[in-house]
Amino acid sequence: MIARSGYKAALIGDRGWLQAPASLVYQFANTPDGAKALYEDGVFVEYAVFEADELSGIAFADSRVVWASAEFDRALAVPAERRPGEAPPLEWLIGEALTNLYVGMGRFLRGEKLSAYRFIQQYALDRVIDIVCRNDKPAAGSADPFAPDRRFEQRYPVAAHELAAMIQGYERSPASALAILAFLERRAAVNPALANVIRARCAAASPDRHGPDRSEE
Repeated sequence: MIARSGYKAALIGDRGWLQAPASLVYQFANTPDGAKALYEDGVFVEYAVFEADELSGIAFADSRVVWASAEFDRALAVPAERRPGEAPPLEWLIGEALTNLYVGMGRFLRGEKLSAYRFIQQYALDRVIDIVCRNDKPAAGSADPFAPDRRFEQRYPVAAHELAAMIQGYERSPASALAILAFLERRAAVNPALANVIRARCAAASPDRHGPDRSEE
C-alpha cells in the first residue's frame, strides 16, 4: 500500500480500516511497516504501508495497481531495474554444499540432529537449488527474484523429482546427505577425498553401528 505523505503512521497504528471488508480473527504487526491478518472467511493478507518517497529505497517485484487516486503517479508502482549481482561460480556452490554435508554429518554423529538437519537439508539444499537455477532451463513459470524455491516444481520438474530423496527429515539426514552428494557428483567434478569422508560418516551413522563418534566438526 502506498499512502499519501503523512498518513503512513496512522494507517499502521490504527488497523480498523482493515476490517471494512470483513471481520478479522487474527492479526499481528510482523514488521514496522505492516502486518499479517486472517479474515473470518479464511482470506489471509500480508501488507506493508509506504509513502512515495520511500519507494526508491525498497526492492520489490513487479506490481499490479488495484486502486489508485486520480493524482497518484502509477509509475511509482513500477520497480526500478535491478542489476543482478554476480552469480557465484559453480565451484563455490559445489564446495559450499560439500562442506555443509561434511559438517552436518559430523554433527549428526555427535547426536546434534537438529543442527545436522539444518546443515544438510537446508544449507546444502539451498546450494542445490542455486545450481539448478543457474544451469537448468526452466520449463514454465516465472522466477521469484527474492525466493528461488518459489514455483521450483513448475520451473524445474526434473530436478524437483529428486528433492524428496534430499529432504527425508530429522532422523534421515545421512540418507539425505547421500542423495545430495550423488546429485553434486552428477553435476560437477567432486573432490573424491571429501566425498569419501562424507560417505564414511553416513555409513558410521547406520543403525547397526554402536558407540558415539568423536569427530570435532
